Amino acid sequence: MQPFRAPAVAGAFYPASSEALQSQLGSLLEATPPPSSRRRPKALIAPHAGYVYSGPTAAHAYNLLAPFGHTYSRVLLLGPAHRVRVRGLALPGVEAFATPLGPVALDRAAMESVRHLPQVCTSDEAHAQEHSLEVHLPFLQRVLGDFSLVPFAVGDATTAEVAEVLSLLWGGDDTLVLVSSDLSHYLPYAQAREIDHRTTQAILSLQPGIHHQQACGATPVNGLLQEARTRGLVPQLLDLRNSGDTAGDRNRVVGYASIGFFPPGHTASAITDGRMLLSIARSSIAGSFGLHYEVTADAPFLDSPGASFVTLKKAGRLRGCIGSLQAHRNLREDVHANALAAAFRDPRFEPLKFDELRDIRIEVSVLSPLQPLSFTDEADALAQLRPGIDGIVLEHEGHRGTFLPQVWETLPEPAQFLRELKRKAGLPAEFWDARVRLSRYDVGKWEEQHS
Repeated sequence: MQPFRAPAVAGAFYPASSEALQSQLGSLLEATPPPSSRRRPKALIAPHAGYVYSGPTAAHAYNLLAPFGHTYSRVLLLGPAHRVRVRGLALPGVEAFATPLGPVALDRAAMESVRHLPQVCTSDEAHAQEHSLEVHLPFLQRVLGDFSLVPFAVGDATTAEVAEVLSLLWGGDDTLVLVSSDLSHYLPYAQAREIDHRTTQAILSLQPGIHHQQACGATPVNGLLQEARTRGLVPQLLDLRNSGDTAGDRNRVVGYASIGFFPPGHTASAITDGRMLLSIARSSIAGSFGLHYEVTADAPFLDSPGASFVTLKKAGRLRGCIGSLQAHRNLREDVHANALAAAFRDPRFEPLKFDELRDIRIEVSVLSPLQPLSFTDEADALAQLRPGIDGIVLEHEGHRGTFLPQVWETLPEPAQFLRELKRKAGLPAEFWDARVRLSRYDVGKWEEQHS
């Protein structure tokens, strides 16, 4: 048995020196907005092209892992076999994979536990030059530190065969499932965007019918979708773009997406965060009426800069909404100030009255940093909007308006969404000008439950 699988694409897909590699990883992660909530993923889909092309999209997935890095001790990594024909799922025969950042040990016991399956084989040839797995390892080393690896080069296999392997190795919270896949290949920019949007919508619907023209890693993707559906995981699109958005021309592009899969409901940490934020908002409003409301809100994230919106609803109807688009104070102070503003200073509503307090339901949204969009015209801007995901800020010469992602529930079509956003900003619905600026953000959202 060979001790190591040597790096095959260092110096091509990513830097060959550890110093340059660390620098590029740091730049990619730092350029990516931090996740707006602290949800802990069980599984991820992330792309595997050269870092200059797909690195920004992959970084969205790895920034999501960063707060929980020490809690993952094993990574189950599946990617398509590009160079060697394989029947089933191929394990390597080596003891470790090497990168410029050092070795990654393989979990031999886990690998042995599935070797009895007829669809599992051993093939060092399939792994020797395969980039779909290798390019993820430096990212994983950067955000997880020490972990063991169970790598599969996936060839000709059924969805059920992949799902069976996943089920046997699923593990607990210490195991991360990572599927490596790019999306469409070598299509014109606009066509690729349309196809990739449909593909991601199918993935977000947990529909295991993706074909290889949609995603080169369709086989492991479909297996993950089947297992995710069985286990009730909730998917979320983290980023979607293509090589025409990063480092390539727009005549023949490759699509990339990062998608997280989360246990049903919120994780314990996210529930705790949300309760704290709602408690701050409720106590701020109650205190203005001279009432004492017990607050349990003591966590480091509350003292970090943060941008929030506080929304009040009465009988399901909006009763006030005020927020901050960019962090300019700590999150605790921001929620406190915006709760009071939503209750008493939203110009669309009368100030909240004492006898309404018990009927108000509070929602707190925490915003990610704004990401400016680059577009050529209104049609291009519309094509980049992500229904259900994006909050959008529109600006034009003193006019400014925003819609939270929740607004997609009532305005599900991008054209309609943008028309109404222009109206909110004080512009005609059909207005367009080359000086219009759009920025996107996403949110972590928590809402009081009815008693």
